[in-house]
Amino acid sequence: MSNPKELRYSKEHEWLSAAEDGVSTVGITEHAANALGDVVFVQLPEVGDSVSAGETCGELESTKSVSDLYSPVSGEVTEVNEDVVNDPSLVNSAPFEGGWLFKVRISDEPADLLSADEYTAFSAG
Repeated sequence: MSNPKELRYSKEHEWLSAAEDGVSTVGITEHAANALGDVVFVQLPEVGDSVSAGETCGELESTKSVSDLYSPVSGEVTEVNEDVVNDPSLVNSAPFEGGWLFKVRISDEPADLLSADEYTAFSAG
């Protein structure tokens, strides 16, 4: 499993893209998607919602369990991926591409986000 080098990662297994015009994309990692199993339902924050770093902002339901979705940063949600809402399996098939979850205008970014190498070591246990 390869974690894209250009992304940063949280210890809750979310990834964050580099900001473009102050907006970053958020998704869950391949490690998290594999641990969840087949995702069958996604509940995302609404556009305009405020999210806080390390706080829950949605849920992912799989055939195995229901897991909380955490925001890796604080800010305002600017877009949600309706494709994932309509086809939750995208989280499993393309966690770093079409399976992204939401976009956020960052107001505060925690200092403890991990590089790809740091996340790979962390998720290996």
